[in-house]
Amino acid sequence: MTSAQPPARTIALIGYDGAQSLDLVGPLEVFSMANRYAGRTAYEIILASLDGGGITCNSGLRLEGFRRVADLPRDLDTVLVAGGDEAGLLSMRGSGLVEWLQARRETVRRIGSVCSGAFVLAEAGLLDGRRATTHWQACEEMRAFRPQVRLEPDSIFVADPPFYTSAGVTAGIDLCLAFVEADLGAEVALAVARNLVLFMRRPGGQTQFSAGLGVQAAATPKLRTLIAEITAEPAGDLSLPQLAHRTGMTERTFSRVFQKETGTTPAAFVELARVDRAKALLETSDWPLARVGERSGFGSLDGLHRAFQKRVGITPGEYRQRFGRVAA
Repeated sequence: MTSAQPPARTIALIGYDGAQSLDLVGPLEVFSMANRYAGRTAYEIILASLDGGGITCNSGLRLEGFRRVADLPRDLDTVLVAGGDEAGLLSMRGSGLVEWLQARRETVRRIGSVCSGAFVLAEAGLLDGRRATTHWQACEEMRAFRPQVRLEPDSIFVADPPFYTSAGVTAGIDLCLAFVEADLGAEVALAVARNLVLFMRRPGGQTQFSAGLGVQAAATPKLRTLIAEITAEPAGDLSLPQLAHRTGMTERTFSRVFQKETGTTPAAFVELARVDRAKALLETSDWPLARVGERSGFGSLDGLHRAFQKRVGITPGEYRQRFGRVAA
């Protein structure tokens, strides 16, 4: 008897007139090829727009076969909004797409953007108080447009579950490869990367993977919310008693459920989330290491060093030398 295969995850790629074609086609190729290497339909991919039908991309390329966002199924797993030219983005701000995203924020597991598509998520208020990125040329505009966004201009992509943003154009492919790795494992993601002649993990100083991305895939809604909160604020009180209290469980039950659903212990995940935050600060700031450790949730500089040696294999100072800002 063969075991039943997991249901397909439904992915909606959102476009509009003026969208960047690669922001749609790149993710489409990644998810389609993941189906091939997974040996099953792991993803159902839908192209969608406000009105359905077809769109004309900013290059002049005409794409057809779009469904109306209002007609999309309720059980969407992932939504990605493409970037595009100024006119296209302006047409989306304040549109029905913004209202639709706001309405779906609690039911869609992952809502993300490629390139300047982050402006649509920001317009919807989804990125307020969260880490995010966008195309490097649009970072100053984003700061002026939505100062509540905690912008990380040097990142290839930023995972602040359940919201995910990527930098310019091809960074959307990096983000989708990370989704595939989280959903289907490293072997499938590596096969896709090899076929498309891509880096599995693009070299450079960008913060490419969040601890939250790797563990939230199989978690129930209650734990996904907690994981998102830990990732967003790893410097808070994340002791086992406090985390158990936030989920309404006993410490013993919480530890058992968390490890069963995520494959890791609460303490290990908190450490990973804090290391991720420290990486981001080392890459994007000139803060002293002690301040980086404090803002990342480590109780001391020694704690930061120990965690980096354990999780990254190098010291925080060595990490900054390799991946920090390039001096002018």
